[in-house]
Amino acid sequence: MKNKVEELRKKLDMNQEDFAKAIKVSRQTISSIETGKYNPSLELAFAISDFFGKSIEEIFIHERSMENEKK
Repeated sequence: MKNKVEELRKKLDMNQEDFAKAIKVSRQTISSIETGKYNPSLELAFAISDFFGKSIEEIFIHERSMENEKK
C-alpha cells in the first residue's frame, strides 16, 4: 500500500522522531510505514489521519483501487 505520510510530515517540517512521539509510536514504525515495509493497523491509520486532519483514503492509497481506476 502506498501512502503520503512522509510527504505530509515534511510539509509540517517534522522529523520522524517528533512525528512518532506525537502519535505515540517508535521512529522505526514511522520509517517502516513511509517506506512501505509496514502497513499500519486501522487504529494507527486513524491516529495518523487525525493528526494530519485528512481522511485515511487521502493518506493511504490501496493499489487495487488505483488499478480499478485505470480500467
